[in-house]
Amino acid sequence: MEILTALRTEEARLQHQLTAIRGAIAALNGASASTVVARKGGRPKRVVTAALRAHLSKKAKERWARVRAEKKSK
Repeated sequence: MEILTALRTEEARLQHQLTAIRGAIAALNGASASTVVARKGGRPKRVVTAALRAHLSKKAKERWARVRAEKKSK
């Protein structure tokens, strides 16, 4: 049974490495890594760009500022 467990562990490690290599190849080819890298659920991994992250952060800060202003005025 120990051999079977070791083989399954090795298979999972190799599968992870293969996914990383495919993502690197896709990145070098100019394709988005999200089209290649998939999670266990089978859906592609979602990638958020730095620009989008900054935009969402700015909007969230604006919303919280409005909430605090309304709360302060009451």
